[in-house]
Amino acid sequence: MEKAPINWTNMLLFSITPACAVTLVPLYGFFFGYDLYEWVVFILLMGFCGLSITAGYHRLWSHKTYKAHPILRFFFALGGACALQNSVFHWASDHRRHHQHVDDNDRDPYSAGRGFWFSHIGWILRNYESGKNDFSNIKDIENDPIAAWQHRNYLTLVLLMNIALPAFLGFLHGDIIAGLLLGGLLRLVLSQHVTYLINSLAHMWGRQTYSDKSSARDNPIIALLTYGEGYHNYHHTFQWDYRNGIRWWHYDPTKWMIKLCSFVGLTKDLKRCNPAQIETARLQMQYRHAAEQCLSLNIPENWRERLEQEYEQFQKLLQQWTEHRQAWIEAKEKRIQETLGHWDLLQLRDRYREVQFRVKVQRKRWQEMLRHVSVPQPQIA
Repeated sequence: MEKAPINWTNMLLFSITPACAVTLVPLYGFFFGYDLYEWVVFILLMGFCGLSITAGYHRLWSHKTYKAHPILRFFFALGGACALQNSVFHWASDHRRHHQHVDDNDRDPYSAGRGFWFSHIGWILRNYESGKNDFSNIKDIENDPIAAWQHRNYLTLVLLMNIALPAFLGFLHGDIIAGLLLGGLLRLVLSQHVTYLINSLAHMWGRQTYSDKSSARDNPIIALLTYGEGYHNYHHTFQWDYRNGIRWWHYDPTKWMIKLCSFVGLTKDLKRCNPAQIETARLQMQYRHAAEQCLSLNIPENWRERLEQEYEQFQKLLQQWTEHRQAWIEAKEKRIQETLGHWDLLQLRDRYREVQFRVKVQRKRWQEMLRHVSVPQPQIA
């Protein structure tokens, strides 16, 4: 099959910048050195670029998981240009097609099914048919004046943010070259490849906690490198949630930033998936794996039946949890509107809490059942 034509602009950019980063940055450091100020600038610009992509390009514009104040959208537009990953229009359009056609090698712009190299960076280096420009899926973003302004002035912003800004920060400290090398060149290369890990490694290494309908994986190690984007199986299963790491201990600085900004009015309408829906998806995957394990370990039939009974019972309880949660949310709204009495509200609250408690108990029983299944059981005569 004939190869797609080379995109020479990208080929030169993604060849020259890494080559310069691995030679010029250490050479300058060896002969002249870098001080704390220059490393702090590097770290701050890395975070600026990274969060502009994850919180801005990804969770705000591509997935509409929350709404942001124009000041924050302007911040993200500048950071996105600094990251040099194309304009919001291009990035969001590609990403929406990725979710729509995930793992379809002919239609997913960076399908992991075509291998690590292609999904990581190869898709950018050639003009593949799957990556052609088509803004028909971002009509909502085209109506955003800040995103449209960034798209029109993208090249100018790229030069300002990648050359003028680090040079100016270096000038303030008396070393423009160090500013350009650390805050400009090294930061650019690393921030790009950190993002690309989400397209490649996050579809190859980790656990499919909530769904196996796509290659996306959950991996806390990748989350450490990608500002929380490593919980990728969750994201592909519940892409409308502003969080990727849903537990309090999950490392997701993007989630924390969005939440903190909501306290000062910079973000609002943060979308969260129904917890019972999340639990149901996890339960279904656990049951499938446990059922397969029962067969492979030759576990007695009576234990398989108990597993199925526990699974069905847990599913019914989760459905009750969903119904009581919805009733509780509606009751609070009616109370605000003064159409529901105080005692009626307390009654609904108590019912909801009771179901929540039953879910916790059932979850412990289910986990104990899974642990038992994981241990080969002796045959019963």
